[in-house]
Amino acid sequence: MINTTERDSNYQDLDKMSVLELLTNINAEDKTVPLAVEKAIPNIEALVNVAVERMNKGGRIFYIGAGTSGRLGILDASECPPTYGVPFDWVIGLIAGGDIAIRKAVEFAEDDELQAWKDLEEYNINDKDVVIGLAASGTTPYVIGGLNKANEMGVATGCIVCNGGSPIAAIAQYPVEVIVGPEFVTGSTRMKSGTAQKLVLNMISTSVMIRLGRVKGNRMVDMQLSNHKLVDRGVRMVMAETGADESEAAKLLEQFGNVRQAIEAYSTK
Repeated sequence: MINTTERDSNYQDLDKMSVLELLTNINAEDKTVPLAVEKAIPNIEALVNVAVERMNKGGRIFYIGAGTSGRLGILDASECPPTYGVPFDWVIGLIAGGDIAIRKAVEFAEDDELQAWKDLEEYNINDKDVVIGLAASGTTPYVIGGLNKANEMGVATGCIVCNGGSPIAAIAQYPVEVIVGPEFVTGSTRMKSGTAQKLVLNMISTSVMIRLGRVKGNRMVDMQLSNHKLVDRGVRMVMAETGADESEAAKLLEQFGNVRQAIEAYSTK
């Protein structure tokens, strides 16, 4: 049986299409992705809940994947510290082949079933943690091996896959299957499948961080103030939350270096 992600595109003769036809048809396919994600929300909820539970006990989230999936996990993990002011080891992305594979494909790295656990062991993984396997196909050996060993060691496991009834979904305790159908370019899972995984990763990390108290109202009050744009945003946050004028808000932010602390300091004046 051919996996859905490997089935022939619904479109023929792509090389004969105009640019407008290509863009219009790609967009038409992309519009179906959020609807596929919507169907998976109950499973995403279960995965978020266990992640929050484990992280409240000192655990971490690990993403493991290969190729596009691995890169998406690293992207999501790398954006948590600047966005929510959390330590860099709260959410960790690992890719088959190591960091070099972020930019350049490492041949056959994803076929090693033992390597993922070796990579996880470097971080002293334990039963407080959560491992989420990312694989559009649902068959990547690197991910399969990592999830199997994680299960053995009492680590909570989840996955984000884009084929139904995959080996990885069968292994994961909290599977998320987002069935997006054939790709516009046959087998090019960096397209709809990658978009689906990115959407789900956004949902997971954002929901987890909110539940861990890293958002106040609708604002990123713990974000890192790493450039002028973010400092300006921080000043506006302090103004909105406290009623302080721009000058006072800027002074508070400069003094405390953190939106949350600036707001708290104003409130206790």
